[in-house]
Amino acid sequence: MDSPKVPVTLITGYLGAGKTTLLNRILTERHGKKYAVIVNEFGEEGIDNELVVDADEEIFEMNNGCICCTVRGDLIRIISTLMKRADEFDGMIIETTGLADPAPVVQTFFVDEDVQSKVALDAVVTVVDAKHFLSAVDEEHELAEQVAFADIILLNKTDLVDADTLSHVKSKIHALNKFAKVIETVKSGAPLEDVMERHAFDLTRILEIEPGLLDEEDDHEHDEDIISISLTTDQPIEPEKFSQWIRGFIMERGVDVLRTKGILNLEGQENRYVFQGVHMVMDSAWGAPWAPGNRSSKLVFIGRNLDEGELNEAFQACTVAA
Repeated sequence: MDSPKVPVTLITGYLGAGKTTLLNRILTERHGKKYAVIVNEFGEEGIDNELVVDADEEIFEMNNGCICCTVRGDLIRIISTLMKRADEFDGMIIETTGLADPAPVVQTFFVDEDVQSKVALDAVVTVVDAKHFLSAVDEEHELAEQVAFADIILLNKTDLVDADTLSHVKSKIHALNKFAKVIETVKSGAPLEDVMERHAFDLTRILEIEPGLLDEEDDHEHDEDIISISLTTDQPIEPEKFSQWIRGFIMERGVDVLRTKGILNLEGQENRYVFQGVHMVMDSAWGAPWAPGNRSSKLVFIGRNLDEGELNEAFQACTVAA
């Protein structure tokens, strides 16, 4: 008898919706399961892997392109490699970049015979930012695609909107996808039994949305105006300098900045400082202690009309040595 296929949960959602928060919940809650995790992000300087909690699971990071474009071959190779020791985990989780169109990712599980024979796409879980959804969905086609392809939608950050806005968001989601189960959440706090191992993926329904899904050709395109800028420094960051700069910059340019995220080495602190933002909404928290050795700060901006030289100069000016 053939071994049962390993279930794969695909976590998608636009920039800053709360995908990594959901992933961290899955990895830290006591459910007795072990998952192999693949994290993909947009940009050369990987940071999402460091935002994922320190867990027993192995985390594979792909940051040399969008998972739905140039690194699909890498995804297939990683899955094939993992399956050589499939008895070591109960399932697989893939977290895509916020700019990923789910169609080519889903396609991976059906066009590659080796992958298809060993793993099964269990559910496409899309995390939606209730606060920013209505202002972005008609402009960013990836966001609409993410909702349309979802089997389960986590309508996240519901605490940041009023009842009328929430109602409009749900109506728009229903117009894009009337089949998905919608779960309202704060900080991606959905019961894991409603997200994992749901056997929710329905290829027949998806083919109605994307009839050419199983064709090898891929015409996926990104908004050419959206770029990713990655900044690093080995010098400690002076907290007041950084706070004053980043707040001023976000207040002035927040409309152009889709996503901000950073792991910072603040002067005199033993723990990492985790900074995240979506447009003008910013959040921060203390992360895990720094490991012995290099404490390199990383700050990533994803947005439009961004000047890398200008941003790097301002970031370096926040260091103690500046």
